[in-house]
Amino acid sequence: MSNHLSGSEIRQRFLDFFAARNHKILPSASLVPEDPTVLLTIAGMLPFKPIFLGQKTPEFPRATTSQKCIRTNDIENVGRTARHHTFFEMLGNFSFGDYFKEQAIAWAWELSTEVFDLPPERLVVSVFREDEEAFAIWRDKIGIPAHRIQKMGEEDNFWVSGPTGPCGPCSEIYYDFHPELGDKTIDLEDDSRFIEFYNLVFMQYNRDADGNLTPLANKNIDTGMGLERMAQILQKVANNYETDLIFPIVAEAARLAAIDYQKADEKTKVSLKVIGDHVRSVVHMIADGISASNTDRGYVLRRLIRRVVRHGRLIGIEGQFITKVAEVAIALSESVYGNVRERETVIKAELEREEARFLETLERGEKLLESILEKEKSQISGVDAFTLYDTYGFPLELTQEIAEEQGLSVDTAGFEQEMKKQQQRSKAAHETIDLTVQGSLDKLAEHIHPTEFLGYTDLQATATVTAVLVAGKTVESAASGTEVQVVLDKTPFYAESGGQIGDKGYLTGDNLVIRVEDVQKESGIFIHFGRIERGIVTNGDTINAQIDRSCRRRAQANHTATHLLQSALKKLVDGGISQAGSLVNFDRLRFDFNCPRPLTSAELQQVEEQINTWIAEAHDTEIAVMGLEEAKQKGAIAMFGEKYGSEVRVIDIPSVSMELCGGTHVKNTAEIGLFKIISETGIAAGIRRIEAVAGPAVLAYLNERDQVVRDLCDRFKVKPLEIPDRITALQSELKGTQKQLETIKQELALNKSDALLSQAESIGEFKLLVASLGDIDANALMAAAERLQQKLGEGAVILASTPAADKVSLVAAFSPQVIKDRGLQAGKFIGAIAKICAGGGGGRPNLAQAGGRDASKLSEALAKAKSQLTSSLQ
Repeated sequence: MSNHLSGSEIRQRFLDFFAARNHKILPSASLVPEDPTVLLTIAGMLPFKPIFLGQKTPEFPRATTSQKCIRTNDIENVGRTARHHTFFEMLGNFSFGDYFKEQAIAWAWELSTEVFDLPPERLVVSVFREDEEAFAIWRDKIGIPAHRIQKMGEEDNFWVSGPTGPCGPCSEIYYDFHPELGDKTIDLEDDSRFIEFYNLVFMQYNRDADGNLTPLANKNIDTGMGLERMAQILQKVANNYETDLIFPIVAEAARLAAIDYQKADEKTKVSLKVIGDHVRSVVHMIADGISASNTDRGYVLRRLIRRVVRHGRLIGIEGQFITKVAEVAIALSESVYGNVRERETVIKAELEREEARFLETLERGEKLLESILEKEKSQISGVDAFTLYDTYGFPLELTQEIAEEQGLSVDTAGFEQEMKKQQQRSKAAHETIDLTVQGSLDKLAEHIHPTEFLGYTDLQATATVTAVLVAGKTVESAASGTEVQVVLDKTPFYAESGGQIGDKGYLTGDNLVIRVEDVQKESGIFIHFGRIERGIVTNGDTINAQIDRSCRRRAQANHTATHLLQSALKKLVDGGISQAGSLVNFDRLRFDFNCPRPLTSAELQQVEEQINTWIAEAHDTEIAVMGLEEAKQKGAIAMFGEKYGSEVRVIDIPSVSMELCGGTHVKNTAEIGLFKIISETGIAAGIRRIEAVAGPAVLAYLNERDQVVRDLCDRFKVKPLEIPDRITALQSELKGTQKQLETIKQELALNKSDALLSQAESIGEFKLLVASLGDIDANALMAAAERLQQKLGEGAVILASTPAADKVSLVAAFSPQVIKDRGLQAGKFIGAIAKICAGGGGGRPNLAQAGGRDASKLSEALAKAKSQLTSSLQ
């Protein structure tokens, strides 16, 4: 077998082997796939799926890749088995109608036995039970003994793309860790002996709706070699986690926990391996533009981060640590996947925020879960699981994992029911959006052509009505007063896309007027949403489409301003800033961007001044359509994560900005007039938002602010520049008055408390006072209790108040002898009493404070306190 090869050397030798055999080396695709049917890139072949399905013509007949992948379907096995991962790299060689089965098998064998020097006697092969051709090639051409070629069923060795479409048999190569056990009883399911490291898929059939298989005209090859698995074999380690691809991360986690990995028990090793695996996943996911959220990919990311945090706590790591292990993962990957270092700041900021957010609620959630586990004998209810999810941020899977460790299950059906209830509440709290048009559009798309868009050059056009919809259903005609959706064969109206809202305007004809309020598009069909103000519109009518020029000018100014804003941010704040979203409407613009920190006031002012300088310099806007690669070579900025066709529209403001964009823009920056930033805020972990106005909207904004200043000047009888000083003076006066009020309240509470001294009872050698002081606040209550205890001498004081209808304050003050001789502690005592009022609290042994939400239970709580103390002090 080869001398020890690093993971990087294995990857490079694989790619070099196939490059020498005329395969084009292609970079790994993003973990965010173009395929809408999957959330994440789960296989090496996924980027080539359109080619295999005949939807796209390949640019090369042969290709080879090292593809990063993520799968979470076996997440519960991560760390527990030798080779289950969420993140892994799949080495692959692909043929698109070029070579086929015999050549693929020959190269796989040559690579395995000659390049990686695996002993032939340690290799076992599987084939599909009906694939006699593959069986014969392995036996007769390669020379593998027949008894070491295992025939497997369809479930294991037949690949399908779906119920219908391309499919074909597979052949897999296994490595035998224990050849001394002999060949008589080969069981490839025994993963303690065998590991499958290379899978060859022979796409040679097409399956129709009836299940019939017919040979494909162009047969394809799709192979996959697990990099981590080959590293385990060549590096001669017990499992994938101990290879140089993952173990440095595991070792860093062990160092942070002050653990010797080699001496750790199995449970601790599982946690260390989970951290090693998941950190690789989250680093690459964030690098590819995924942000943590409660839906889709974002949920997968959040779930993985929270599993890392929990397993860190299980092995004794205190506080935040995830960015430290993430740095090791970044260092391991940066030579191959440069974006992990380029987006290091974003990655670490996202991880730090998510970890801090989870740690805030984790301890409280763990306490709740602990109490649930104590009371439940077999199953955690759906309500409890949802409370953990909704209030404490515990993903359902995390609750299931912890429950399983205790031998319990989780009522997932009940959880889903609670989730639906919340979604219904959330839906009721938001404005509803009419989605009924979609079904009709899907049917329409089969009969009408996409709308021709003329709006880049024409602001009005004569067009034909190709469809009329009312309440989402197609109709032949609609009359005055009706809300309609109209489809035209061509239109000057811009449809909402790329962050820019749709145009407004009118559709007019013979005694017909339709006011258009919005335009949307779906599958190339533009839908004009409006109301018929006069006449009747009928399918097939010829009408005049006229956009609102004033609204278009405002949208153009705001859209070009967003391009200037991105350039200014890159120039003055951080060259690594990239767009994360935008909104361009007629009144203002919104720009979301990746940045780990708030911008300073000085930076915002510099950005604003730079944009207004570019506006004043009157730069022309140049628009061109070109190939995507040509545009990128020229330096055009593409929105991160956006999917583009082979032809793209480039908006170029020479020496200022160049972006790929399908929106409408000014011809010269001078048309914008003026730019003003309104606000800068954080909207998510590592994502900032700037809201601004441009063009005519600036005047409206300034007029509004001017009116506010005038009103303040009238009220305070000062000049505009004197307003800040006047407000500061008022704030100081208010602060002083509040302090005086607090002092008076405390004095009043002390006076009230002095009157209670006569109510103290003698319990043996101690004095006991339990009383309520009305509605005084918590601070005054604390001062009163402390003073009473000092005046009473050895004894205990319990005071309560209700500062608000739903708020209870409780204080306990114990003397030294009560603490020493009776073993009582104020903090523990008052915390338990507060639970009666649906609250809690604690503090020092001699003085403690608690609170509650149920004032109706206060009398009961005080009675309980008096009873317990009377008993304890006797």
